[in-house]
Amino acid sequence: MNRAKSLVSVIVPVYNSEKYLRYCIDSILNQSYSNLEVILVDDGSTDNSPAICNQYASKDSRVTVIHQKNGGIAHAQNTGLANVHGRYIAFVDNDDILDCHNIEYLLSALERTGADMSKARWQQFGVSQLDYITTQAASGAREPSKITVFKNPLHAYQTVFCKTLRILGSTLGRNTEARYFNEANWCRLYKKEIWDGLRFEVGHYAQDIRMAGPLYARMNSVADIDVPLYFWLQEPDSVTHSKRSPSFWHDNVSAAATNFQFTLQQGIIPYRNFFGLVASVRDERRGLHLMGDKASAEDLSTCSLDEEVTKSLIKQLNLLDKLKCHLFYTIRRVENIVYDNRIHNMK
Repeated sequence: MNRAKSLVSVIVPVYNSEKYLRYCIDSILNQSYSNLEVILVDDGSTDNSPAICNQYASKDSRVTVIHQKNGGIAHAQNTGLANVHGRYIAFVDNDDILDCHNIEYLLSALERTGADMSKARWQQFGVSQLDYITTQAASGAREPSKITVFKNPLHAYQTVFCKTLRILGSTLGRNTEARYFNEANWCRLYKKEIWDGLRFEVGHYAQDIRMAGPLYARMNSVADIDVPLYFWLQEPDSVTHSKRSPSFWHDNVSAAATNFQFTLQQGIIPYRNFFGLVASVRDERRGLHLMGDKASAEDLSTCSLDEEVTKSLIKQLNLLDKLKCHLFYTIRRVENIVYDNRIHNMK
């Protein structure tokens, strides 16, 4: 394949990110692989983000800006997908930073292996580390020492998610870490055709979880490279870390339930979604309890229905699979306590 003809479309949903947006866009435009189409989808920002997007478009012909009314990240991602021209597609969150070799290494892995998606490792950082990470990203990661290709990514997504077990597997020489990935769309490079007929469900917080099953089920193989190429900002005010409401809790339950059922229909035990389902229902019930009288009758009724749906789905598992699910759940809960403490202390 002639790489000079391989246009890569990079989709960036933008919403009120004026503090970090320039860092993000600069890291994309400064990629070592330059044949890019950068689609900035301004989803009704109310700060200076639209003007920043326009400034970049006026200076670099590779940048396209689309302004639209606010409809949420799924709507913005769909707008980006509807306007891509590249052979390959990448997504970047508007406050994150790419290593300067991100696209080059991910594209090389795809072309060398013929996989449907390539992925790399990522690194979290706090706001105080912004300048340091920017310098590190511009310096560039080492070339990958290993490319691992694996089949049945939906199975890997559902089974390889506990950090403790990944470390154990890698210690035993099984290269388990290479098969780990989550439902996030960043730090990936996709063949464009993988997205044919697929669009995110608009109006949900957990749009990526809902997409995970249908997206991974249509892939034959995934290529992993063993270097960190994406820097994920841990911003306390982001939806991931700050959004807590009855609708948010219910949406997480609904997304996990949808993917749980889809995965079962594929003949795969949804270990990850078991954790997501049970943990989300638990968070929903606890959150409503803490709200006290502020929790409406409708919110309480929705929670009760979510609990019934959860029980109904778990009943579809046999005893051994239930025991495995509960074991993974316990391990992951402990890991999440450590993770949450780390993130909350990341400044």
